[in-house]
Amino acid sequence: MKSIKTFSIALCAAATMLTFTQCNNAPQQAPVVTQVVCDSTPQLKIAYVDIDTLLTSYNLWIELNEEMIRKEENVRATLNEKAQDLQNEYEEFDRKLKNNAFVTRERAESEQNRILKKSQDLEKLQERLSNELATENNKNNILFRDSINSFIREYNKEKGYNVILSRIGDNILYIDYEMNITQEIIDGLNARYVSNKGKK
Repeated sequence: MKSIKTFSIALCAAATMLTFTQCNNAPQQAPVVTQVVCDSTPQLKIAYVDIDTLLTSYNLWIELNEEMIRKEENVRATLNEKAQDLQNEYEEFDRKLKNNAFVTRERAESEQNRILKKSQDLEKLQERLSNELATENNKNNILFRDSINSFIREYNKEKGYNVILSRIGDNILYIDYEMNITQEIIDGLNARYVSNKGKK
């Protein structure tokens, strides 16, 4: 048992000596270092569109907005005219009532009910016209948004952006102006709008 242990120690010592002798006799060589650089970070291509500028320059939105303003003014004028007529009728009714101009009490009540119904009809008209304006405004917003989205999809087939942001007011603290593609989008949208309008 002792001889096996001694033999093992001698064998380890010989192996160690052999290693040192080989290291000392071997010519010195610089270690070869292979550096592999893997940049796995994807390069994003980003742009933005300034929506405030777009709203003031896109012909479709300008025309839709002007049409809505005209309709709102017409609604307001119609309601104001009817409200003024109602006010005049109420004042005339009140004057007659104070001067006992109604032949019977039933006649006064009938006139009062007529004016009350006219007032209720005016409220219903106001509500209906307001709802119609709101519905049309929503429809215009959807048309506007769809128009921009479909154009940007086509535009981006050539440009190849990974992200196109919408900037509204001051919602972005800083962005490089070189990433601004607003004018390109406006020019493309207006060209397409004029072309589509000519087909109608």
